[in-house]
Amino acid sequence: MKLYYFSGACSLASNIALREAGLKFDLVKVDRRTRKAADGLDFNEVNPKGYVPALTLDNGEVLTENIAVLQYIADRNPAARLAPPAGTMERYRLMEWLAFISTEIHKSFSPLFRDDAHDEVKQYARKVLGRRLDYLNRAIGNSPFLMGDTFTVADAYLFTVLGWGRFVNVDLAQWPQLQRHQEHVGSRPQVMEALRSEGLLK
Repeated sequence: MKLYYFSGACSLASNIALREAGLKFDLVKVDRRTRKAADGLDFNEVNPKGYVPALTLDNGEVLTENIAVLQYIADRNPAARLAPPAGTMERYRLMEWLAFISTEIHKSFSPLFRDDAHDEVKQYARKVLGRRLDYLNRAIGNSPFLMGDTFTVADAYLFTVLGWGRFVNVDLAQWPQLQRHQEHVGSRPQVMEALRSEGLLK
C-alpha cells in the first residue's frame, strides 16, 4: 500500500492508523503547491479530487476520504482493535465519532487556514468550532479515549485535527479534557513515529 499525504494534513490520521495496525506501507509526500508526488506521479491523477489522504491498495485501487480509509485500515488487522467489529453497536458509535470529527471539527478548522476567507467567516467558524469543542470536552470526560479505554482510529483523527489549533490560535487550554487527550495520544510510540515521518517531530 501507498499513503499519499501532505505534511500535517488530515492524512496524518491514516499515517498513525497504519502504524498502530502494524501494516506495511510506503509513505509518499505530495507537494501542496505543484501536486507532484515524491514517487513522480501527478497527485491529481492518483486522486482527481486533489486532496489527501489517498491510499493506493496492493491491487491498484485507490481509496479516499478519511472515514473510509481509517476504517479500511482498522479492518486489515482486527487484532489491533482500532475499530469494533462490523455490525456491532460499538462500530456504529465509532462511525458516529468519525462523522462528527470530519464534518463538525475538521470542516470548522478549514476557513481558519484560508487567506481569502473574510473575517466574518472566520469568526463564525471559530464560534461553531468552540461549541463543538465544548461538547467534545464534556463527552470525553475522564475517559482516556473517545470510545472509553480503547484507542481507535477516531482518536487518531481527533488528535490530528486538534493539532491544527496551534497554527490558527485555538488554545486547547480552554478545554482541559481535550488537552489531556492530545497529550495522551501524542505520547504513543506509533503516533510519535508518524509525526517524525512527516517532519513534525524531531
